[in-house]
Amino acid sequence: MAYNRDELIAAVSSQMPAKRWEHTRGVMETAVILADRYGADPVKAELAAILHDVAKYWPIQKLHQMMVEHALSEELLHYDKRLWHAEVGAFVAELEYGVTDVEVLDAIRYHTSGRVGMTLLDKVVCLADYMEPGRDFPGVNNIRELANHSLEGALAAGFDSTIGFLLSRRQIIFPLTVLARNDLIKQLEEANS
Repeated sequence: MAYNRDELIAAVSSQMPAKRWEHTRGVMETAVILADRYGADPVKAELAAILHDVAKYWPIQKLHQMMVEHALSEELLHYDKRLWHAEVGAFVAELEYGVTDVEVLDAIRYHTSGRVGMTLLDKVVCLADYMEPGRDFPGVNNIRELANHSLEGALAAGFDSTIGFLLSRRQIIFPLTVLARNDLIKQLEEANS
């Protein structure tokens, strides 16, 4: 199926509460702004943003079933269920919506966890999800300010915020998120040396 923006928006928005769709719209707008600012493809950024939470409100049992049946990520099954929608979302984007661009699919897949060696598009979509205008959490304005000057700096601050929050609640942290954060810090150190 070819990518038709209006049909895709209608299909995705029908699968989530109105408030979550407002979040998705914010991510779409923010992703395009960040893509323009940092040289990513704004069309790909918007496409990944539209689909990033497509499976967010699916029942946990359905997410689990899809991950097991399609061997999506056995490791992820051992971590917070709130991460599962990204992996399933990338699968659904390809299977049901005909997205074949690996860069877009990976941006959907890693928008919650990050990864080592994040692409420019990965960074844009992940950061847009952190800082879209509807987000309101301690430190978000700092992340937005950092995003004006450094994509990697803002995203590292976003991961720091997530990791700090999880630590404060004594929750398990998905190792890929720590590795992604450390990789961004290395990139920042190399850029400043």
